Amino acid sequence: MIKEAKKGLKERLPQIETWPNQFPGYTITIVFPEFTSVCPKTGLPDFGTITITYQPDKKCLELKSLKLYFLAYRNLGIFYENASNRILKDIVAATKPKWAKVTGEFHTRGGMKSLVEAKYGF
Repeated sequence: MIKEAKKGLKERLPQIETWPNQFPGYTITIVFPEFTSVCPKTGLPDFGTITITYQPDKKCLELKSLKLYFLAYRNLGIFYENASNRILKDIVAATKPKWAKVTGEFHTRGGMKSLVEAKYGF
């Protein structure tokens, strides 16, 4: 299980681009309801909604590059707990926000639904 737990954490993904923020003190929420990845243990697809909420400092997320970044997960073997945390890490690296939260809400599998929240700057 240790081998599977590390999968997807270091794979190269498309770069998340940014643009200059011009206003202080507001939040941005982005919802991507079509997130998919692959369970590295079973090979089965995981489906969910990723919600990003952040307060920009000097940079904002560019949405087309973010969509391409998300689409790269489609064939990536990664536990969805790790995907949520990696997305947060990559967004923080790209934008250096005042704070950010990534919520992964994953559809029912085996009778259980999972909600993963990863936070930065709280």
